[in-house]
Amino acid sequence: MDNRTETRDFLSTRRAKITPEQAGLAAYGGNRRVPGLRRGEVAMLAGMSVEYYTRLERGNLSGASESVLESLANALQLDDAERAHLYDLARAASEGGRPRRRPARKQTIRPGVQLTLDAITNSPAIVRNGRLDILASNALGRALYSDIYSTRGSNSSEPPNLARYLFFDERSHAFYPDWERAANDTVAIMRTEAGKDPYDRGLTDLVGELSTRSEEFRVRWAAHNVRQHYTGQKYFRHPIVGDLHMLYEAMEFSADSGLTLTVYNGEPNTPTADAFRLLASWAATMPDPDHVAGEAQPIIHKHESST
Repeated sequence: MDNRTETRDFLSTRRAKITPEQAGLAAYGGNRRVPGLRRGEVAMLAGMSVEYYTRLERGNLSGASESVLESLANALQLDDAERAHLYDLARAASEGGRPRRRPARKQTIRPGVQLTLDAITNSPAIVRNGRLDILASNALGRALYSDIYSTRGSNSSEPPNLARYLFFDERSHAFYPDWERAANDTVAIMRTEAGKDPYDRGLTDLVGELSTRSEEFRVRWAAHNVRQHYTGQKYFRHPIVGDLHMLYEAMEFSADSGLTLTVYNGEPNTPTADAFRLLASWAATMPDPDHVAGEAQPIIHKHESST
């Protein structure tokens, strides 16, 4: 991914989202040829010359100081995720040299990480990377994402991938009742990761695959939205246990760069807590897709979906 192009498109799309009224420039409204703010208006709000802002928006963030980035973030009213993304783009630009795509590397899970997952017995838990590959899970995590594991096939060496499932598998529309929001969040997480590590060949190849095969992905990728994904609520409709309203916490491993542990919790004395118990009973009957060789993976058909 080209840093200059990424920077140009990100800044221009952020500028287009802010109206003069939102920026406190109502008097500058009227007959306008561009959506959102003009370059000169952003420059004025950020306290810099139009020429310098134009240079930044053309993709040249190299050498931009922290105070410049902060002024620009304030002028464009960036949220926390967008602000972090701007700093990631500036960091990549300042590395200098010719962009080099690193070979896709195989990520492994340390035994201690898997033991930690297995010790979580009452909640689904997974470990994923920035490309949204599920690299490890506990028994409830495999049961929660049974559809995604079933798409992999028993002889596949590729880990199940949340983005491929969402955009390529029709079952995802039943699994995510608010599919549009799930799609928006998924692409925003991937865009955030691209800002952190623009030369990751595995991520670049995945984006190319999704862009080629999915118009839904392509439109969202072009929007350059980013999102932090550390805590919040999830709503799934599982094909076996039905509706799940869950709280989630996501934590990055300090010893394993790029890996994130996500744990889903059901609040006590709720239908979701009851559903987790049913999911645990069902999980006990499932083969382990990571350790059972040559056996077909469980496939849940559409007509079994709970409504």
